[in-house]
Amino acid sequence: MTDTYLFQSERLGFRTWREQDIAPMAALNADPEVMEFFPSTQSLAETKAFFQKVAENFQEHGFCWYAVEVLETQEFIGFIGMAWNTMEVDFTPCTEIGWRLKKAAWGKGYATEGAKRCLAYGFEELQFKEIYSFTSTANNRSERVMQKIGMSKVGVFEHPKLAIDHPLRPHVLYRILASGIQ
Repeated sequence: MTDTYLFQSERLGFRTWREQDIAPMAALNADPEVMEFFPSTQSLAETKAFFQKVAENFQEHGFCWYAVEVLETQEFIGFIGMAWNTMEVDFTPCTEIGWRLKKAAWGKGYATEGAKRCLAYGFEELQFKEIYSFTSTANNRSERVMQKIGMSKVGVFEHPKLAIDHPLRPHVLYRILASGIQ
């Protein structure tokens, strides 16, 4: 199955998206626990729009939030990857790394393993100079992954797409430079 994947880590395969990924991604996006640190869960229509945006990002930039499978079973577990981010904040435009995995895949080290592999791919193959990541200040699990993959906290910012009084508006910002990868 190696030719199925753009690249692999020890336990994970990273690939572009397929139509059959929409239903399991929609289920993941509809899970309130998975989407705890997002303004809301997402509908099937929103998942299809996400799918389209990911495809456009890959077409335009050559990278995306990669569909991720467990190599041993070829089970789709969500995404880990990078996107070009242009929201209105002082550190954009930038390459952002992120992840969203179904709850059954939590606690197995997949987010950390996959994010480390994506960083290596981004710096070695795509020649990025720096990569950012951010999440709500309440999302300790994702912030811990950022720390485990060697990113450094740059600061805190207010997410411009959330209302001033929204509890998820404060976000932590992390960055890693190409020179920071070993």
